Amino acid sequence: MFYNHFIKSVFIFLLISMSSCHQVLRPIGGSFTHEPFELTTKLSSKAKKLLDQVFSDIDLSCLSDFHVHAVGVGANGTGAYVNPHMQSIFHPWKYLQYLVYTSASGIKTLKNADKEYFERLIELAKADPRYGKIHLLAFDYHYNLDGTKNLERSTFYIPNKYVVELAKKHPNLVTPVISVHPDKPTAVTEVEKWGKEGVKFIKWLPNAQRIDPSSKKHFAYYEMVKKYDMSILSHTGHEKAVDGEQFQALANPMNFIYPLGLGVKIIMAHLASLGDCADLDDPQKKMTSCFELFMRMFQNPKYKNNLFGELSGTTIHTRVGAPLLKLLERPDLHERLVNGSDYPLPAINILYRTKQLVKHGYITKKERELANEIYGFNPLLFDFVLKRIMKHPKTGQKFLSSAFEMPKAMGTCRN
Repeated sequence: MFYNHFIKSVFIFLLISMSSCHQVLRPIGGSFTHEPFELTTKLSSKAKKLLDQVFSDIDLSCLSDFHVHAVGVGANGTGAYVNPHMQSIFHPWKYLQYLVYTSASGIKTLKNADKEYFERLIELAKADPRYGKIHLLAFDYHYNLDGTKNLERSTFYIPNKYVVELAKKHPNLVTPVISVHPDKPTAVTEVEKWGKEGVKFIKWLPNAQRIDPSSKKHFAYYEMVKKYDMSILSHTGHEKAVDGEQFQALANPMNFIYPLGLGVKIIMAHLASLGDCADLDDPQKKMTSCFELFMRMFQNPKYKNNLFGELSGTTIHTRVGAPLLKLLERPDLHERLVNGSDYPLPAINILYRTKQLVKHGYITKKERELANEIYGFNPLLFDFVLKRIMKHPKTGQKFLSSAFEMPKAMGTCRN
């Protein structure tokens, strides 16, 4: 086993050494042809027309991207953390993943990685002012059941203070999303602190952080979330982007029945569109599609005012299928959806296969050409455009504009 591990490490080392890291990884992540600011001068007239069309019927004051990751390695004094395994050739696949992320994010020098990432993100968001505000996500450590921090299992960490400070510097572009692990000893007081400062959103990734949403011991946490009218944006379904294989079951949508019953607002990221989960309503706990469980809950009238779905990741080639089809068939549910890009994932071009979308009838060949052209300038806009032009292959139904606007039950739109 050590021999195979060593061979993999050498392979990746040689791959990177044969050429510049940027050139080797570019076809996987970061294959852009233009800078974001060139959108207004170099984008074709037909692509510009398409952009005008996708924004035309949306209330821009209610348009937000609910799922944008802050990224950092701790450079520039941000306090961010990346697991050393991600930066070691002796963990070859994690290392390759790390290099792809940095390439896709436009990071050129690690000593300025945090600054370079955010500066490019702002350039992408400002390239078309109609795009709206980005919800920038903090990310807490993995915590053990006894409340101790587990660095070994923490893939990365982004401090709440960092994203809040960035939001204060860019109030018209950034909405801060804190991340507070409910098993942390100071969890309730931390939620209260940020609630008092006006923060309205909290980010969870149960598989990677080891969060059990169904635990009754989180009652005080949930009560504090409600007190400040906050919403929890949580990953649902299986997780593949970061380490979380051992705790996949924690992101079962049905684990959120407890906080939903308390009246907590839950935004289920990705619509639980990947993997199988245990049907907790079944005495045998039969495994079924996580998305089917999400849809069962989403259609339950009990949760009409506090359960929302989030669209990020649904156009990744491994997720295309039933989730998109079934939601396109239900325009009556679109007003409880929100958009999310999951950036920097849209910048990892290997994850998106527009030819697949043409093959299955979601978009036309011409739409594919224009979407791909936009990708060369701005993967954030590409992700948004793709979801706006997608239609049901049989009925032609598209996502309504309400699927991209802040739901009334979640809060008020910005001025």
